[in-house]
Amino acid sequence: QAQLVESGGGLVQPGGSLRLSCAASGIDLEHYAIAWFRQAPGKEREGIICVSSHYGSADVADSVKGRFTISKDNSENTAYLQMDSLKPEDTAVYYCAADRVFQPCVGTWTEYDYWGQGTQVTVSS
Repeated sequence: QAQLVESGGGLVQPGGSLRLSCAASGIDLEHYAIAWFRQAPGKEREGIICVSSHYGSADVADSVKGRFTISKDNSENTAYLQMDSLKPEDTAVYYCAADRVFQPCVGTWTEYDYWGQGTQVTVSS
């Protein structure tokens, strides 16, 4: 049974950085597209960044472009979201998702097969 488990969330000051992890079991992330979504209080879930299995395709929201980066460590079967220059408006629950097939994730409905449980990120002074 496939499972994704996020970690690394927490409280950070504006301008700071966090790295979220998405550890997979039951699937080989090397062959999966990875997406990160977030949901702020009172708002709908939004896709912010996603890449195909070998980084041939990508979709990045303007709100995080140049600040957030996806990477994967295939030996650890883990994906990461590096978040730099964090802003209060980045406060949200962050979710990772995986699918065999890359789907654009920004501004469109997506149906990734596997989802993590979410991790809270709070940006505040």
